[in-house]
Formats: sequence, C-alpha cells, structure tokens
Amino acid sequence: MKVILLSDIKGVGKKDQIINANDGYARNYLFPRKLAVEATTGNLGNLKAKQESNQYRKDVQKEEAIKLANKLKEMTLTIKVKAGENGKIFGGVTAKEIAENLKTQYNIEIDKKKINLSETIKTLGSQVIDIKLYEGVIGKIKVEVKS
Repeated sequence: MKVILLSDIKGVGKKDQIINANDGYARNYLFPRKLAVEATTGNLGNLKAKQESNQYRKDVQKEEAIKLANKLKEMTLTIKVKAGENGKIFGGVTAKEIAENLKTQYNIEIDKKKINLSETIKTLGSQVIDIKLYEGVIGKIKVEVKS
C-alpha cells in the first residue's frame, strides 16, 4: 500500500515522502497514530501543492538573500573600540558585536551564528568578513575597526 508520511519515522522515511508499506503496518500502526495517510489522488494533489508552495517560498528567500549580499558588498561597518598604543584591542570584536553594529548602523538584522568569524578581531584596521545569508549565498562585508 502506498502511503504519504506526515512526520519523520526512523528507519521508514522522512516527512512528505511516499513509501510502500505493508497493509497491516499502515492500518494498525501508521494511520491510528496519524503518522501517515493513504496515497490517494486527493492526498497526492495536496502534497504536490504543498511542495510547490515550499519551493516558491525558498526561491523568494534566496532572492532576498542575494539582494542583501549585493547590498552588504558595498557597505563598510565601522566599529569603535578601546585600543592600546601598538594597535592591540582590549578584548576583541566578536560576531555578536558585528551583528549589533549592523542593526544599529544599517538596520539589518543578521543572526550572530551566521557570521563566519574564525576568531575574534584583535587588531585595528579593516577586514572582509563572510556572512552566510542562505544556503549557497554568502555575503561579504568590510569591517573597519577604529580606536
């Protein structure tokens, strides 16, 4: 019997996947627990519509991420910190500080976890930092650290 899974089931399949299940397994386990529905033409149509809407939403999000990446490429983020005589910063500039400064200076909200910073910035000057905006879309922003 062909069924459409409504949730991930370990060892069986992922959500929205169409699988062949034994009749007894489907009727006695999957259907009563609302883990799957029978793959009728109506349910297959609903599944296809759901997948198309998800794909459309992903395409829109990717387009927005590409626009934001192009916008970030032209920006220079200036962060003021306390520094010693030889240009060494007290503490360092972290991804959290970069995200906060992006919000205050340019009103762009980016999660600090998406900022690829191998280690905190500990010197004055400018650096180019990668920001993962979406799957396959990486934006670059120039960060200038001043004392």
